[in-house]
Amino acid sequence: MVGESRKMNKDNFYSPSLRNKDEAGLAVPQSPNIQAVFFDIDGTLVSFKTHSIPPSTKAAINQLRNKGIKVVIATGRSLSDIINLEGLTFDGFITANGAYCADSEGVVIAQNPISRESLDRLAIYMKEKPFSCSFMTDKGNFINHIDDLMLSLSKLVKVPLPPEKPVAEILKHTIYQLDAFIDAERETELLTHVLTDCIGCRWHPIFVDFNDQNCSKATGMDRMMDYFGLSAAHTMAFGDGGNDISMLQHATIGVAMGNAKVNVKAAADYVSTTVDDNGVANALKRFNLL
Repeated sequence: MVGESRKMNKDNFYSPSLRNKDEAGLAVPQSPNIQAVFFDIDGTLVSFKTHSIPPSTKAAINQLRNKGIKVVIATGRSLSDIINLEGLTFDGFITANGAYCADSEGVVIAQNPISRESLDRLAIYMKEKPFSCSFMTDKGNFINHIDDLMLSLSKLVKVPLPPEKPVAEILKHTIYQLDAFIDAERETELLTHVLTDCIGCRWHPIFVDFNDQNCSKATGMDRMMDYFGLSAAHTMAFGDGGNDISMLQHATIGVAMGNAKVNVKAAADYVSTTVDDNGVANALKRFNLL
């Protein structure tokens, strides 16, 4: 069902006088001239059950592009790990939760790595309290140690494990994101004493993404819209995980998938059906974009 606006600047957009009625007689907000739509991958475009993109979603994305609307990926994956888009064409890529943004040709638009100061503290910490971690770097992805949690995530998202290297060697590179396989208590410890200029967010309970505090999927949206020369006031975003919350709150229309967690749905303006029940296409139709 249509959610209530949670952003004051949307009050006019969601006022009853601006709504149409759908076949069931429910109020439907009209689309405010959407110029770009941002999509998370895992659990939004790609089903965790089938590891594929529903046909309705593929058709919807092609229709958006045919109408001149930009379609952009916004993911916690690295650019090299985006291997499951099944031939679909996108106009840009927000990767590593906004830390690395590129256009459709892979040309870098913006990048915001983790500070050297935080990495130096992390090197000391991991000598005393090691944990399994995946590192997204300018030289590719690396891991320091393979454990059962890491293997389970690799199986869930159908991404091969990256090469294993010692932490000291990995930390010589520019690092955009850390995927740490730790619990919430240790996450707090790291943010308080080690990665003090970073933020942490989870889209799965077994690990946390760490990024520079000045980047998120929302900042990636702004950089993309600046690059396209378009207004950020005409955006729509789809997501299902904790790392999507900033994007859903920032977009003019934030859509949570029906399979999203409760806190993600609470951050959205509209909750669609699940990824497996044509959630992307259903929401786009609901807002008259298809």
